[in-house]
Amino acid sequence: MKRHYYISDDLDELEVLEDELETDGISTEQIHVLSERDADVQQHRLNDVASLMKQDIVHSGIVGMVVGVLLALLVLGGAYLLGWTNSPAGWAPVGFLAIVIMGFCMWEGGFFGIQVQNSQFRRFKQRLEEGKHVFFVDVEPEQETRLEQAVRRHPRLIVAGVDSAAPSMAVNLLQRFNRFRRAI
Repeated sequence: MKRHYYISDDLDELEVLEDELETDGISTEQIHVLSERDADVQQHRLNDVASLMKQDIVHSGIVGMVVGVLLALLVLGGAYLLGWTNSPAGWAPVGFLAIVIMGFCMWEGGFFGIQVQNSQFRRFKQRLEEGKHVFFVDVEPEQETRLEQAVRRHPRLIVAGVDSAAPSMAVNLLQRFNRFRRAI
């Protein structure tokens, strides 16, 4: 999937565009609006970005996990080279220490991520502070033309780039979850 970004200062226009895209077969779960004015976005029945998605928890957690794995390997290798694993306790305390270090680094990375903006949205910080809104759509290759046709009907939108998106499996799971939630 690809993620297409657009910038606008008109929530009414974005609401119309979202309705057009949904009519054309692009699901609500594929469409999001990132804004500093969350209350205005909700009043316009737009699919806003969840609070946790605005933070960099996942990306920072993964970075923390990579650092933790490297440190855990360093601990395991160091213990082996120093002969600490030849003691009666063997590998158990060293392995436990490696797991604790890896978990701590991952937790610390996620904790850091709560405090910073999502790395995918940092490039829009200036525009968001100016009161603009970032409209983004995750589309499959066969949905690209429908998106382009809908966007052409809204000339005030500013194209802000294309990026990789969440895997289609994640979007499908979210769609099923939302259908299940509405059925309850």
